[in-house]
Amino acid sequence: MTAPARRPARRAAPLLALALWALTSCGIPTTGVVEAGGPAGGVVPTVRVYFVVDGRLVGVPRRVAAPVDVRSAVESLLQGPTRLEGAKRMTTLLSPPAPALPTSPADTDTDLEGGGRAAPIDAVRVSDEGGRIVVRLSPWAGKLTPLAVDQVACTAVAAQRVIRPGDEPRPVSVAGGDGRTFQGTAARCPAG
Repeated sequence: MTAPARRPARRAAPLLALALWALTSCGIPTTGVVEAGGPAGGVVPTVRVYFVVDGRLVGVPRRVAAPVDVRSAVESLLQGPTRLEGAKRMTTLLSPPAPALPTSPADTDTDLEGGGRAAPIDAVRVSDEGGRIVVRLSPWAGKLTPLAVDQVACTAVAAQRVIRPGDEPRPVSVAGGDGRTFQGTAARCPAG
């Protein structure tokens, strides 16, 4: 009984060799390594920034430069809402840091790049003081309302959640351009 079982295997061996030869010699020459740009970048980091709609905070996702930090998140907030977000009645209570610049022509629902203004150099300084994140805004910020403070504090809290997922965010102090400092916590930030 073993002899008939070997015959099909003997017939299959030449067919298998022919199939392997066909696959390996398809006529495409080897090229070696071809340089075609940089390495894959992966996921672009996003953080939530908080704008105001009808007197309440609303978080929207923004792309930020890697690595995510509190300063880059607050600078993204200071750019203001995009045209599309403005059309959804989103606004900011923070004084505009610079004249409006045009946004990209493709200002659509997928636009996460930020708003139409560039934050001035040194508009934001962030430090860690005794377990508290302190966000200092330059004098252009002027007098801050409680809701404007919450915009900055909640954006700083959201950045902390991206930096250290699962950790409890540290409290945030916001120092305005008029020298006054306000305290903020994650408890005052809307979910999501």
